[in-house]
Order: sequence, then structure tokens, then C-alpha cells
Amino acid sequence: MPTYHIEMLEGRTLEQKKKLVTEITRVTVEVLGSSAESVDIIITDIPRENWSTGGRLWSEPRN
Repeated sequence: MPTYHIEMLEGRTLEQKKKLVTEITRVTVEVLGSSAESVDIIITDIPRENWSTGGRLWSEPRN
């Protein structure tokens, strides 16, 4: 039973998340031969003030 943990910046719509989990499940079934019912996906939305790249928080303006 594969379990995927996805961490991403908050702000994606419910429709985007539905499409993402549908496609990850589809590819997993195709590649691993598992059933869709055995694929678990956990999405964690991270607030922009809790994520940093290059020493800058994503809540700070970007140029």
C-alpha cells in the first residue's frame, strides 16, 4: 500500500487537489499494479510564513 505525503504552499483550490490525487493514483496503479483503493495520499498545506527558500519566507514579496 503506497502512501504519499505531499507538502506544498497553501492556496491550491479543492479542484486542483482533486486532480492531483486522481493523477497520482492513476499513475501509481499503472506503474505499480496496485489497486486505487490501496493508494493513500496525505496533503499538508503549509502557510507561506512557514516556508522559506533561499533565506526568505514565501510570505515576503518576491521580485
